[in-house]
Amino acid sequence: MRIYNTLSRQKEEFVPIEPGKVKLYACGPTVYNYFHIGNARAFITFDVVRRYLEYRCFEVTYVQNITDIEDKIIAQSIQENIPFSKVADKYSKAFLEDVARLGTKQPTFQPKATAYIQHMIDLIKEQVDKGFAYESGGDVYFAVSKLPQYGQLSGKKLEDQKAGARVEENENKQHPADFTLWKAAKPGEPSWSSPWGKGRPGWHTECVVMSRDLLGVTFDIHGGGTDLMFPHHENELAQALATTGKPLANYWMHNGFLNIEGEKMSKSLNNFFTAREILDVYDAEAIRFFFLSKHYRSPIDFNRDLIEESKTAVQNFYSALTDIDWLKLDSDKIDVAALDSRYSDDFTAAMDDDFNSAKAFAVLFELANISKNGTLKLIERQAAAKLLVELGSVLGFFQNIESRLVKTIDPEKLMTIEALVQQRNFARQNKDWAASDKLRDELIAFGLEVKDTKDGTVWKIL
Repeated sequence: MRIYNTLSRQKEEFVPIEPGKVKLYACGPTVYNYFHIGNARAFITFDVVRRYLEYRCFEVTYVQNITDIEDKIIAQSIQENIPFSKVADKYSKAFLEDVARLGTKQPTFQPKATAYIQHMIDLIKEQVDKGFAYESGGDVYFAVSKLPQYGQLSGKKLEDQKAGARVEENENKQHPADFTLWKAAKPGEPSWSSPWGKGRPGWHTECVVMSRDLLGVTFDIHGGGTDLMFPHHENELAQALATTGKPLANYWMHNGFLNIEGEKMSKSLNNFFTAREILDVYDAEAIRFFFLSKHYRSPIDFNRDLIEESKTAVQNFYSALTDIDWLKLDSDKIDVAALDSRYSDDFTAAMDDDFNSAKAFAVLFELANISKNGTLKLIERQAAAKLLVELGSVLGFFQNIESRLVKTIDPEKLMTIEALVQQRNFARQNKDWAASDKLRDELIAFGLEVKDTKDGTVWKIL
């Protein structure tokens, strides 16, 4: 298995620290509002990384943090006129609801920043004591110039980090790129006691203490969106190197950006969508397919046409199962050995190559086509369907297979549908194509897929 390591900027053979076990950390949300559809890509990406590692028989410990104290949360608490803790609780609950709707598995641990305040104070004090951090004006800053390795993850050079458009000017800093470890409290803000007075930790410290506590000084994989590479992940790595001299993680993974109709998502462009809004319109598996149909490191453009195509692709998978009455089968008695082993091999080869889900989908489409191919032996079609479900599940599909394949219609609506079908069959017998087309549209409006066969009109629920 090979993983593209952002730190080395190349694919590397994956060798876990402890054989048979993987320790994975991926940055979670800052809970000040509903998370946007771009965040959803990271949550789905690392859900699949975790699922595939488990498929490859690794014991995975997956940690995803929740940032429940931060400037944006405080600003939102002022806007909503409620305590910051109420804001954090409200949007933490919403986050858990929405990622569940996306079909992500619950992480092994999901720690909150406020539970680790003392750990962060201890880490900051350690950095001060070792000369990597300093107090100034009630704040504490990390001195980036003290760490020669600073910038190795992002490729940023210290000489380029000057106060200006991209670097905040602050006269309390020794260097413009020095980052905040501790913020002195302002009147009315939440605060905790520390050796430097009342205040709260900076954002970049929490992941270091949480990962150390739950995964160890150095763990296997650290993941997140490309936007977190700098400064967040760079600053995490700096603190780890300053205090232990050891890397925080051996492999750093970053998923690509999401654009909306070719534009960067922005409220000013009126193209800002939350995952909750998208989930109210599109099926979660269509959204999952949309993201996974591109390699996780590639940028992706979110538009309605692509989501519709993704919806059709997912329907194709379920159609393959419907065509052989999947739910009537005892899948435990189906032997996938009836299939050529290359399908499993090709799927594994694709995912072993830096989790290339886009290439893995080609295998799923082949299996769906075999399952639907009525000219093949039933045993082969059933084996293809079983393997489709097994491999698709690795990517997070088929989680609610029964509800997707068995859909009910209330009796009154069913009577209407059957009446329309009879009328359409009569119209076709009489070659009244205009009436036939009109009746077909009425059936489709019920959310049905309509097909013409030698025996007349047949339909199924989409």
